[in-house]
Amino acid sequence: MTDRTWIRGSAALLSVTLAMGLAACGSSSSNSSSVGGGSTSSSGGSSSQPGKGKPPITLGDKNFTEEYILGELYAQALRAKGYTVNVKSNIGSSEITDKALTSGKIDMYPEYTGVIATELAHKSDQPKSAEQTYQIAKQWENGRGFELLNKTPFFDADGLAVLPAYAQKYGLKTAGDLKKVPSFRYGGPPENKTRFQGVVGMKQVYKLNNLKFVPLSIGLQYPALDSKKIDVAAIFTTDPQLKGGKYTVLQDNKGIFGFQNVAPVVSKKVLAKMGPDFTNTLNAVSAKLTNDAMITMNAAVALDKQKPAAVAKQFLQANGLL
Repeated sequence: MTDRTWIRGSAALLSVTLAMGLAACGSSSSNSSSVGGGSTSSSGGSSSQPGKGKPPITLGDKNFTEEYILGELYAQALRAKGYTVNVKSNIGSSEITDKALTSGKIDMYPEYTGVIATELAHKSDQPKSAEQTYQIAKQWENGRGFELLNKTPFFDADGLAVLPAYAQKYGLKTAGDLKKVPSFRYGGPPENKTRFQGVVGMKQVYKLNNLKFVPLSIGLQYPALDSKKIDVAAIFTTDPQLKGGKYTVLQDNKGIFGFQNVAPVVSKKVLAKMGPDFTNTLNAVSAKLTNDAMITMNAAVALDKQKPAAVAKQFLQANGLL
């Protein structure tokens, strides 16, 4: 399938995917629903509105497409239950968003379990499974006054991608194979320069001292790779651009990029005020998020240029969560 065909078809695929319920089988703004684009919604009678009368909360998300969608999914589902949710979107990297959380500027945000366990907690030992990663992240968050809710079925990890011709030229199949290249330009978000799940791990574990790091805003790595301004791109494994075989993803055979399910990180004080329906609503959304669903929603936003709020609303409606 060509990229052009994938772009044309992704909107239709979104409708088919959500209607079939495949998900059931993954600059700052403080305005309420600033990215959600919708007012507090309601359905049913008062018994379905456990959030009415509860204090408002601020939900944040990070600085890329998948996070915008996740923020909308959780915010809209909560609003449907009567909770007042202000969305603070596009905050920045995990490091920046975590500071917003700990300083009280936001009350919760969706985060990747491997990022918590390795990058935020600064753990040197790499977890061996998705469940171990989750438990390490959960314990660490608990120790500082936050709760890590249920993790999603979907799994998004960092990775490395090259153009197929480049892979063929140097015989590249794994990240370690990059040692065969005299030197290469690795493009990724600025925080990757100091992350183990980035330059640090690539050098320490794979011994890739032949790399030159090129900082790029998330989303610009694919055009940079296409124009050969970089040789290797930092990617997310749920990026819709990876459909169609235009890029070759190198196997992370030593596991430096970890296990990256998503789970909402929420202040314990907020959870105590909101009651069990708040937690149950968030967990119900997470339970529906499979890799197929997230890749399809990512494509609808990143490639078809649909609004995250509209894509999230369609998903939630199709799965009985709105």
